[in-house]
Amino acid sequence: MNRLPACGPEGPLRVTDAVREPVPVRAVLFDFSGTLFQIASYADRIRAAFQRPVGEAEMSRLLDGLEAGLADPEVIRAQPGRDVSSTAHRHAFTTWYASVPELAPYAGALYEQLQAPEHWVPYADTEAALSALRGAGVALGVVSDVGWDLRKTFAHHGLDRYFTAWVHSYAYDTEKPDPLLFAQACRELGVDPAGTLMVGDHPAKDGGAAAAGLRSYVLPAGAAPGAHRGLDAVLRLAGLR
Repeated sequence: MNRLPACGPEGPLRVTDAVREPVPVRAVLFDFSGTLFQIASYADRIRAAFQRPVGEAEMSRLLDGLEAGLADPEVIRAQPGRDVSSTAHRHAFTTWYASVPELAPYAGALYEQLQAPEHWVPYADTEAALSALRGAGVALGVVSDVGWDLRKTFAHHGLDRYFTAWVHSYAYDTEKPDPLLFAQACRELGVDPAGTLMVGDHPAKDGGAAAAGLRSYVLPAGAAPGAHRGLDAVLRLAGLR
């Protein structure tokens, strides 16, 4: 009886295709917001901006207004490409804040809070994960869609020392999942994309690193500021657990 070679989508499978060993993880790239840090609640930030007590009913109305503002046509028009420049980023957020009349006078202050390190909270397992990775000789970098330099925020929390590559979207006039950003981080770290893992919380943006030849891991949504983020999974993917 004739035996036909097994076929895959690209043609006959070869023995080397079946036994190829994965490249060890030599570097991990991290997203910023929702991955390593989370910003303080909008309720806390509004109180800080107002510099006065805000009652429960008033706060509820303001937060409902922000939620409704996401559907405002002017706010929607301001969002595309918001991470490709500092100007676009500021415009996108201040337009949203100003969609609530009571918050409009504070739109600039609320935006400045985004850049203020003290308003950001590392997740409970952030430093432990970074320390374990660096202790094992894994190179670390940050690749973030953002409108400002994040190094001051990391330094404020004593976490900048773990990283040797910083790739901010606004500095390159593009945003994830553009392969340029992932490639730039790999160049700065001196690592091959095949041995690099991208970790984030956005399936299309962070998961898009796979198209640039990296591995990717997308964290589930929903972790509160200061909670555990589940970064022990990254240690397992890096072969440390």
